[in-house]
Amino acid sequence: MPKGRTRTLAELGPRYKWVALSNTTLGLLIATINSSIVLIALPDIFKGIGINPLDPSNTGYLLWLMMGFLVVTAVLVVSFGRLGDMYGRARMYNTGFAIFTLSSILLAVTWMHGDAAAWWLISWRIVQGVGGAFLMANSSAILTDAFPAHQRGMALGINGVAAITGSFLGLVIGGVLAPVNWHWVFLVSVPFGVLGTIWAYLKLHDTGEPKHARMDWWGNTTFAVGLIAVLVAITYGIQPYGDSAMGWGNPWVLAGLIGGALVLVAFAVIETRIDNPLFDLSLFKLRAFSFGNLANLMASLGRGGLQFILIIWLQGIWLPQHGYSFESTPLWAGIYMLPMTVGFLVSAPISGVLSDRYGARVFATVGLVVTAGTFLALTMLPVDFSYPVFATLLLVNGLGMGLFSSPNRAAVMNSLPGDARGVGAGMTATFQNSAMVLSIGVFFGLIIAGLSTNLPSAMATGLTAHGVPAEQAAQVAALPAVAVLFAAFLGYNPIEQLLGPTLSTLPADQSAFLTGRSFFPNLISGPFSDGLTVAFVFAIVACLIGAVASWFAVEKRRAEPAGHHETVGEELAGIAGELTASTPARGSD
Repeated sequence: MPKGRTRTLAELGPRYKWVALSNTTLGLLIATINSSIVLIALPDIFKGIGINPLDPSNTGYLLWLMMGFLVVTAVLVVSFGRLGDMYGRARMYNTGFAIFTLSSILLAVTWMHGDAAAWWLISWRIVQGVGGAFLMANSSAILTDAFPAHQRGMALGINGVAAITGSFLGLVIGGVLAPVNWHWVFLVSVPFGVLGTIWAYLKLHDTGEPKHARMDWWGNTTFAVGLIAVLVAITYGIQPYGDSAMGWGNPWVLAGLIGGALVLVAFAVIETRIDNPLFDLSLFKLRAFSFGNLANLMASLGRGGLQFILIIWLQGIWLPQHGYSFESTPLWAGIYMLPMTVGFLVSAPISGVLSDRYGARVFATVGLVVTAGTFLALTMLPVDFSYPVFATLLLVNGLGMGLFSSPNRAAVMNSLPGDARGVGAGMTATFQNSAMVLSIGVFFGLIIAGLSTNLPSAMATGLTAHGVPAEQAAQVAALPAVAVLFAAFLGYNPIEQLLGPTLSTLPADQSAFLTGRSFFPNLISGPFSDGLTVAFVFAIVACLIGAVASWFAVEKRRAEPAGHHETVGEELAGIAGELTASTPARGSD
């Protein structure tokens, strides 16, 4: 049968939905692993290509390798969801797998050094983000097409587990592979990408007639320009500008924020005037869709920057204070954050199954209330915390997010008509990915603001007390706080990086103390704590707003074919029975 022909679920048989679930779960897993895998691997990558990421002239390379993937996926997912509705979701999804795999190969074979290598990596990371956007935009729609309403929560829950788990597994995988050979950070995705691409091409099919329509070029253009301008401005807003610790006063940043917002307003007006809009604004008339997306947006704002802030907390303060070298902290930060992933792994599938039976409202609402409670508890922890308490809070935070995520996605997707599932899933992914970038900017901004208030005086006093000449201590103290954060984030010894050749002029005992595991962590503990509290309060407010939105996101499921609704266990047992019955016994004719 030709690959391009649409097939019905009846033709594909009862096993097809499990094929769709397993392949899309693999796709989301490797996409989200790659969204975070470079974070821990950045020191080894920059060392391998011969670039100092802490040099002010190289900060752009650092930011774009960190954020480029997220920005691209945020901008493109809704367009690619729309293409899925128009030309076939399985076809667009498979295109994404192929693009993702090709870019992973080209990233892994990087042979250049210096600026050329940095631009090569950034360019192909952006292309990799294009592939990831195809995967993210169409996976939910493929599952919603393949599964009946009474099983979608379970299917989307498992898919969601892969997405969140991947973002944390990427930290550990990057930390393990990069010290061995930084090329392996990108190479590890290639075999899975090749397998997934071939598997998707052979086994995934479109199960509904594509809705052919004219492409909304004005909508695509204004949306891309406006959102890119805003997200790039946020990315550069956390960099210093002139005498300011951050770049929010930079005319280019202000132009990006204001100009981007105006272009997005123009986009919204355009979308109300054309027949086949990129953003189907009529979907917001669906209560479950509008309130569900508001809840998802708030949840993403609350948790998006959390990963970065916890990594800095662990790498810059807690791990060195507990005997870990700065060079080893990136890997151990990923390992020590695994309880959050475990919590999500446990609760997301269970809440998905339960929400299929009892509805999404209570599970999604309680999940965000629990998450807000963990943020509140984190504000009460001392900077030098007890790890069992910290791990418990991370575990409960993961449980809360898992409790929210699966029911929320199922409620949103169940509310959509069949011909709008691609664009609806793309809109949801756009809100989520954009909120992640915004959240990183907000969390970083709040932490930098806290550090900038008290760190310079504490730094100058501490350095002069240990033999650093006053003039040089003042110069180091005047450096932007973001340089200190990036040094800790990248696993460098911050004082060693900041003082440079001056260290060799100090007495050996003073030099050893300044670059040891106690001076820098103790120095930034107080200023960091101030910014941390404000950041967590922001996360608490965002999660509580999301909880209220979840309560009002009452889903009204669309009519499904009547018939007996088997449980997942009954269905899998039935398939196993069919396989057993169809296999001849040994010795039979």
